[in-house]
Amino acid sequence: MPYVALPRRQFLRCTLLGGFASAVSLPAADEKSARWALLSDMHVPADPNMVARGFKPYENATRAVREALKLPPDGMAICGDLARTSGLLGDYQALQRVLEPATAGGVPVAMAMGNHDDRDNFLKVFARSPGESAGVAMKHVLIVKTGGVRLVLLDSLLFVNKTPGLLGVAQRTWLQKYLQDGDDSPVVLFLHHTLMDNDGALLDADRFLNLIQPHKKVKAVFYGHSHRHSVEQAGGIHLINLPATGYNFGDPQPVGWMDAKLSPAGIDLTLHAFAGHTADDGKAISLRWRA
Repeated sequence: MPYVALPRRQFLRCTLLGGFASAVSLPAADEKSARWALLSDMHVPADPNMVARGFKPYENATRAVREALKLPPDGMAICGDLARTSGLLGDYQALQRVLEPATAGGVPVAMAMGNHDDRDNFLKVFARSPGESAGVAMKHVLIVKTGGVRLVLLDSLLFVNKTPGLLGVAQRTWLQKYLQDGDDSPVVLFLHHTLMDNDGALLDADRFLNLIQPHKKVKAVFYGHSHRHSVEQAGGIHLINLPATGYNFGDPQPVGWMDAKLSPAGIDLTLHAFAGHTADDGKAISLRWRA
């Protein structure tokens, strides 16, 4: 069908509120609900003592994983910028050590690519991923079924260590077909880049938003990149900007992760802010899926 542009400012009338990785099987979970820990922008460095804006990302990532495992979670999802800046092999080896308590305990960890990641180096360390690979050429796209909900981790990495992101024609074409052909169970999308109208965001955000809006099975989009936290809604789709785990960009923003309880009816989210602006630590919100 022809592409009909819907301006981003019109679509985003909000109110505050890979392809080449082998897959691994997920443990059996309750079909009616699941509990996942959601993280983003970990920026794990090879050097555990590296400091950014007064924070130590390695220590923050370690703390977030340790806290999340106390839930305990059915899985963990990370919205990109796994590595410090350029996706170095040593960064992913450090990330592997950070995640070892989860992976050794059988907790699946699904990870999306961010603009500070390098797919080749990532796959040298994390050759196996939870769920199912979508098989999109030159992209790391995963499908994870949990708690009666399908989690789809998209790949918005365009260039390593350059700010803008892009899904691209091949990935959008795959997503369109996946949404058309799949069953009616809720779909929750994850990607790294923000959907804002600027040159450092997702460059094909308009096409992405217009693609998913007509598919009522798409219930929410989680993303990172901005090192900010917000919960908004657009056209009935929940848009959640996850807080950064490694460090924030501004003092009014939290550093931490989110506890997510998923079900076919909606999602309950709780913020865990252990650094930065912590006033909203423990704040919870319940989001119902659009019909």
